[in-house]
Amino acid sequence: MTTGTLLMLKALFESSRTTKRLISLAYDTLAITFALYISICLRLGTLDIPLTQREFGTLAITIVFTLAAFIKMGMYRAILRYMTPQALNTVFLGSCFSALTLAVGSFYTHSFIPRSVPFIYLTVSLILLGGPRLLVHHIAMLLNGTRVGNREPVVVYGAGYTGHQLRLALKATNYKVVAFVDDDLARQGSVFANIKVQSPYQLPEIIKKSNATRVLLALGNTPHSRRAQIIKRLEPLGVTVQTAPAIPDLISGRARIEHIRDVDIEDLLGRDPVKANSELLSACIANKVVMVTGSGGSIGSELCRQIIQQAPKRIVLFELNEYSLYRLESELKNIAKKKHIDVEIVPLLGSVQREHRVETIMKTFSVQTVYHAAAYKHVPLVEHNIVEGVRNNVYGTWYTAEAAIRAGVESFVLISTDKAVRPTNIMGASKRMAELVLQGLSQRQSSTRFTMVRFGNVLGSSGSVVPLFRQQIKAGGPVTVTHPEIIRYFMTIPEAAELVIQAGSMGTGGDVLVLDMGEPVKIDDLAKRMIHLSGLTVKSDIEPDGDIEVAYTGLRPGEKLYEELLIGDNVSGTDHDRIMRAEEYCLTWTETQAILDELDTACHDYSCDKVRELLMIAPTGYTTQEELGDAVWLHKSRSAPLRVVK
Repeated sequence: MTTGTLLMLKALFESSRTTKRLISLAYDTLAITFALYISICLRLGTLDIPLTQREFGTLAITIVFTLAAFIKMGMYRAILRYMTPQALNTVFLGSCFSALTLAVGSFYTHSFIPRSVPFIYLTVSLILLGGPRLLVHHIAMLLNGTRVGNREPVVVYGAGYTGHQLRLALKATNYKVVAFVDDDLARQGSVFANIKVQSPYQLPEIIKKSNATRVLLALGNTPHSRRAQIIKRLEPLGVTVQTAPAIPDLISGRARIEHIRDVDIEDLLGRDPVKANSELLSACIANKVVMVTGSGGSIGSELCRQIIQQAPKRIVLFELNEYSLYRLESELKNIAKKKHIDVEIVPLLGSVQREHRVETIMKTFSVQTVYHAAAYKHVPLVEHNIVEGVRNNVYGTWYTAEAAIRAGVESFVLISTDKAVRPTNIMGASKRMAELVLQGLSQRQSSTRFTMVRFGNVLGSSGSVVPLFRQQIKAGGPVTVTHPEIIRYFMTIPEAAELVIQAGSMGTGGDVLVLDMGEPVKIDDLAKRMIHLSGLTVKSDIEPDGDIEVAYTGLRPGEKLYEELLIGDNVSGTDHDRIMRAEEYCLTWTETQAILDELDTACHDYSCDKVRELLMIAPTGYTTQEELGDAVWLHKSRSAPLRVVK
């Protein structure tokens, strides 16, 4: 094809949609005419055929009805460069309709067209109508420079429905699928669109031959445990590993098949969620008035999403941050509308430290269940804001609990943390103190049932390392890890919220329930795995030419190398596989209140050293070798005038 011809065709492709449609209509008119003529010639075995007014009438009927059908079927709206097998099906159905129109038209016009001509016409029209469209499609692909040599070669892992749909979606992108691999022996050796399905064990050879730089996972609903095994096998290959959206996301419309994304961290952990107990989920929620404090946070907002699915009578969203509250209210209203859930959503601004407001809200809306998620959880920030951290985490919990008792709340669930176990920081100590407060209140009265649910880090929460690592890798590094030996427990936010709701239904009063977090994860290993799965190498003494360096910044104030979920070994199982009951030491309410009174005075006087001392004296297990880090206290101490002793 000459350069002049290519330029002319390119100009034609870049013309307006109206011009292209008029050209298509004109061509189809000629194609139908020639198809009828050729069909009659083939039937009679001669090019010299007598045509009368009746035959021309049949032709006119066929053209008019065929073009009308094509317009109705959307053939002239299709973009040929992105033509799919569905478009060819439309051509076939249109040709069948055209052949049927020809047969009926010849009957009504009494033309002398032989009865076998419509069948011959069907084949000829398919060639004349479909063939040029395929040709135009390939020319358009050529003109757009999307031949194999200009596209990034990728391997698709998974030759099922998701994999095949992904291949079709990638045709109009800069990616070229060069191979399918699949674990299913029955699929291996089969061919899809001239692409052979091969064994995963052939991947190193496939990548080497095709120069593929990316493996796309099209695993559908494969369990996380199996996904983790596959990803571990792909890590040493030095290619970027990404994944196609899951089938539920495609069905719900939350994602499209071509929305390729990085591998989910839950796939790296290989943790499969346990099927929820529907009775436990609905016990404290269904047809009840539920209040969530700190509802705009990571855990609080997910609790609200899951609570609304259990059809409460009313859900009260209590949040200090205005924008977070606005965003959550809008999201919950959309969920309720889409799923036809009849629930009253009450968004309220306020602080858990304002006891009278909290009590007024609970009484006004007749709250029956409270999920207390409001807390300051960021360890270094609480170390720099000791008084406010203690006020919010300890007294905010106490005031909300007292308000719940006076308002006649049935169930009160505290969202606690693994950092409350033998804490080495103010945040963990304040959360353990909050647990002691609820345990003391549980002994003082029996009208409100208090339950504490303790778990570790959640993926995707504010302050999570995973989004930070992704951002650092995209920026070219370094990836920052506090210590090479630091380990943490991880759980997804939806799973954590689901287990919290179920655990809250199991409490009998003063219970500390602990979620099974699975195996702990070494943060250094997690960082390196994320680098490898981005198709990059770790820069180190062994590999000085690596792409991304892992930098160790040192433990932050109050940070531990590892977290625990239990203070002692006295633990018992429950009706749920992943929820345990911890039997731990607690104080009487009289003892607890005495500590709270002293702590209140120390906070009021801004005596951070006294606050820390009281948290150590209390049975929180708090120990630390760190210097006091409260920013205000330090500044006041340094700027205080020296007293002259006479």
